[in-house]
Amino acid sequence: MSTSLVEAHRLTKRFGDFVAVDAIDFAISPGEAFGFLGPNGAGKTSTMKMIAAVSPLSDGTLTVLGMDPARDGPTIRSRLGVVPQEDNLDMELTVTENLYIYGRYFDLPRTVIRDRIEELLDFAQLTDKRDARVESLSGGMKRRLTIARGLVNDPELLLLDEPTTGLDPQARHALWDRLYRLKQRGVTLIITTHYMDEAEQLCDRLVVMDRGRIVAEGSPRQLIERYSTPEVVELRFRPDVPAGDEARYAGMAQRVEVLPDRVLLYTGDTDTTVAKVETMEDLLDSFLVRRATLEDVFLHLTGRRLVE
Repeated sequence: MSTSLVEAHRLTKRFGDFVAVDAIDFAISPGEAFGFLGPNGAGKTSTMKMIAAVSPLSDGTLTVLGMDPARDGPTIRSRLGVVPQEDNLDMELTVTENLYIYGRYFDLPRTVIRDRIEELLDFAQLTDKRDARVESLSGGMKRRLTIARGLVNDPELLLLDEPTTGLDPQARHALWDRLYRLKQRGVTLIITTHYMDEAEQLCDRLVVMDRGRIVAEGSPRQLIERYSTPEVVELRFRPDVPAGDEARYAGMAQRVEVLPDRVLLYTGDTDTTVAKVETMEDLLDSFLVRRATLEDVFLHLTGRRLVE
C-alpha cells in the first residue's frame, strides 16, 4: 500500500478539446509542504480542484487520503482544509461568526467549534478583531481569517491556492509565519503559487508546471542546482551603449541571456566572470553578483512570455 497522502498517475483534465492537465504523475507524503509552480494557465488550479474532490478527472488515477475522489468525495472533503485563491468570506458577519458558521458546515458540536475558534483566533493573530465585521479588515487580516477558516475542521491536508496574491510584503511574511507553524505541527500543505520566494520559503518539494505538464520536480535547492548555476552576474549598460548579442559574451559564462534592460551571465566561476566583466566596465552603468534563485529556474523552464 502507498504511504502517500496524495498520489496521481497520468492525471488528466480536459475541458472540451482543451487539455488543462496533461497526464501528470506526482506523490505527496504526510507532513510535506508540496508546491505547484507555473505561469497562468499551467494547470495548477485545475489540479488542486481535482485533489479537493470538486472537479472530476478526465483520465488517469488519483487517490487522496487513500480514497478515490469520484467515489469518496464527501469523506475526502470533510478531512480537507481549502484556502481558495479569492477570499470568499461573509463580509457582513464578524470574524467569529465566519468561523462558527463554517464549523457548522462540518456538523461540529457547538462546544467544539467555540473552543476551536479561540485557538484559531490566536493562531491567526485576530483575537482583538473577534467582533469586527470582515469588511473592516485589512487584506492581510482577511487572508489570515480565510486560512483559519480552512482549519476549523482540523484537516489532515490543507490546500492553498495562491495564498498571498495581492498582499503587501509585511502581510506576506506574516502569512508565511502562520503557514510555517502549521508545517511544524505536521499539517500537510499543498500550495500553488507563482511567487518564487514564497516557494523557496515554504515548500519542501515542488513541481514546475507549464502548459498542463510537469517539466521539473525536486526541492528548491535541487532545482537550482539542476537547472541553473550557483551565481548570476547582471550587467546594465549605459543608455548609449547597445548590449549586443550573445556572441559578445562568449567564454564569459556557462549561459548568457540578453534582455531588453540587462544581460544575465550564469556562472559557476564567479571570479573569472567578474574579471572579464571588469574589462568592459567603461561601457557599463552597473553590474552586480547574486546567487541563483528559483525564479531563474522558473524562467529558464517556462520562458519569459506573457501568459494571460
